[in-house]
Amino acid sequence: MSSLRIGLAQCRQTGDFEQNSRTIFRFLDEAARAGVQVLCFPETQTVGYRVDIATPETVVEEDRLESLHAEVARRCGDLGMACILGTETPVAGGRPYNTALVIDENGKIVCRHHKTRLTPLDAVAYSPGSTFETFELFGVTVGVVICFEGFRFAETTRECVRQGARLVFHPQNNTTRPNDWKIPVHHSMIVTRAAENTIWFASCNICHDQHQNCRSMVVAPDGRIHAQAELKREETVVADIDVSLATQAMYHFDTLGCAPMLFAETVKPHEFATAGPTGTREIPA
Repeated sequence: MSSLRIGLAQCRQTGDFEQNSRTIFRFLDEAARAGVQVLCFPETQTVGYRVDIATPETVVEEDRLESLHAEVARRCGDLGMACILGTETPVAGGRPYNTALVIDENGKIVCRHHKTRLTPLDAVAYSPGSTFETFELFGVTVGVVICFEGFRFAETTRECVRQGARLVFHPQNNTTRPNDWKIPVHHSMIVTRAAENTIWFASCNICHDQHQNCRSMVVAPDGRIHAQAELKREETVVADIDVSLATQAMYHFDTLGCAPMLFAETVKPHEFATAGPTGTREIPA
């Protein structure tokens, strides 16, 4: 599939499980009406982020949480829509994992990615994961990185790309404290993850009325912002993306593939043909 319509649900999040559940289904239905094929929710949307929104001690019944996951999966199957759902996974006798649940367009749960890099505050509430996974949605290889691990650690996205990802989703929860100075920093890191790998990168934050320290945005493989939300406003960012543009050229240091990203139409291949191969593909005669 070359064209894919994706959505980012920049929605409010609370420490109330039932309220968060209603929000999830409201955004699923709105996205379906907009023709979205893959919808991404923010980090920890089901339970609420256990730093500032919920608390590390918040009790969540495992059966209740799994029932919600199953219900969301059924709705996705009914709608023919895939979903990246920010949630958590209980750990017996320990802190839960901060999890991105991946549901395909048939309503099947295909992956549970657990956040591997934890901030000092994350570590109070969550256990770290240890692996990165890719999966197929509508025939496209997709990866996921969660908030801090995607912002600050380039190798996490690169691992998804190494496994074949051409689109990486980035559920985040970057709000609640007055660190507005971080807004341009976060935006620049999102752009960099796309540009340094020549892939699509789609980052979904929650909506927070006081302190929202990053927009939700979709960045194209050349590093240009393709679509973005307004800060502090509930909305679904809907974007049609051309998956064929995600060549992974910069990741592979592919000479011919890198050139359009670097020069567009201003430099022709014959101008650097005498340099010989510098990446994984040779310059044709």
